[in-house]
Amino acid sequence: MLSTRVLSQTPPLAPPPAPHAPVNTGHQGFEFHHGLSLLNGWVPQVAAFLAVFALIVALARFNRRWWLVGLPICLAVGVAVAWGSWMYMNDEGLASDPAPMLLWVCIGMIAAALGAIVVGFRRGPWWQTVAAVLAVPFALVNALIVLDQWVGYYPTVQSAWAAVTAEPLPHQTSLASLASLRNTNVGTGRIVPVDIPETGSHFKHRTEYVYLPPAWFAGDKPPALPVIMMIGGEFNTPKDWVNSGQIMPAVDDFAANNNGQAPVLVFVDSGGSFNNDTECVNGTRGDTADHLTKDVPDYVESTFGVSSDPAKWAAVGWSMGGTCAVDLAVMHPELLNTFVDIAGDLGPTAGTKEQTIRRLYGGNADAWAQFDPQTVMAKHGPYSDMVGVFDDLTPPKRQAEMYQKYSQMRGPAKDDDNAGLGGHDGVMDTGEVGAADTLCGDGRKVNMTCWVNTAEGGHTWQFASSAFTSSLPWLTARLGLPVQNQS
Repeated sequence: MLSTRVLSQTPPLAPPPAPHAPVNTGHQGFEFHHGLSLLNGWVPQVAAFLAVFALIVALARFNRRWWLVGLPICLAVGVAVAWGSWMYMNDEGLASDPAPMLLWVCIGMIAAALGAIVVGFRRGPWWQTVAAVLAVPFALVNALIVLDQWVGYYPTVQSAWAAVTAEPLPHQTSLASLASLRNTNVGTGRIVPVDIPETGSHFKHRTEYVYLPPAWFAGDKPPALPVIMMIGGEFNTPKDWVNSGQIMPAVDDFAANNNGQAPVLVFVDSGGSFNNDTECVNGTRGDTADHLTKDVPDYVESTFGVSSDPAKWAAVGWSMGGTCAVDLAVMHPELLNTFVDIAGDLGPTAGTKEQTIRRLYGGNADAWAQFDPQTVMAKHGPYSDMVGVFDDLTPPKRQAEMYQKYSQMRGPAKDDDNAGLGGHDGVMDTGEVGAADTLCGDGRKVNMTCWVNTAEGGHTWQFASSAFTSSLPWLTARLGLPVQNQS
């Protein structure tokens, strides 16, 4: 179910299309079939069959004592561990959306298999002991696949293997090799790993990446192309838009059909580590905002010759990154005038407002106001050329009911200063609900042009990818490049 709500009367360009609604198969926008799918198909089915078969063989022992004592112990251990895992997930606030019941069943299977090894050791034929030993890794792999199907982090076996082995990204090359490619037909763009100096922020970050479209290589010197800053979610690496979102096939297709013309994409590091929730602010977890607004633009402009015109810069963010994209735009119109917020929150969040002030800003309420987009917009006053797109998510009816029950069961927020470190928020993240309409409505009051696109689906990387690729032609035109018919 899709809808588009236009919250501006004089849009400079037609609004971008709403993203395709995510579905269980993991296909939307373009096919996520660049390899063996982990989200559907025979790989998850075989993994589930092996896990169930091995566990049945390990538990089906033909003696009375086993049925009266051994089997009940294994099943009780499995139920206890599954229940404990569910309680821990709720207590620590490790996810916004409730996990599927199947995930807890899979975790229980792991525990039951371990119980079969311990309780049934030397109490059955050797092949049942072997089956119990094999059931543990089979059940673990099956649980990991179910977890991945929930969040969509690794769409394919190849993307998971690339992350584990730190393989180069598609078309990756080095800075040193760019000179040899100058004034040549490179066919597809190139991705370059960069180590951006943190002189303006002192923010310790990981390797970041820059995508250069074919047009960048044409001519004797780089053209002043526009730039899109790509920001991931809370649990992130700078590679995630490529490995998890798998956006590059769509980007390559777009550039190929557009005479090689496309914006430069900068895949930035907003966390410094996988599990550091900075919310892209300057605070106790690092001066991320300074890194994104000082270090990154200065380096990209000086190294790749891109445009410094704020009309040629945009920010695109997913989940926490969506919040960052809005914040960067409204706080720094001198840097960028365009943003796409994909399922972001109302503002930087690490619990309740009081907890956020303490956790992100060390108790400094003025710092909270400095990075709260609603406060910033109201204080700034009318913007001259600010345009934003909010791609919003509405969970399916059944998931919405689970979400409500999940929130009720969680109870009051947990008061823990470690929240957000290691992904522990300690509260149910409801900041996304209604945020798009609220922020766009407030933006209209200060002359922002904005749209809200809504789609029904889950909070997954597949939705993020679909939202970005749906917006790419509009973003390219908005940033001043010609766009050919993409049909």
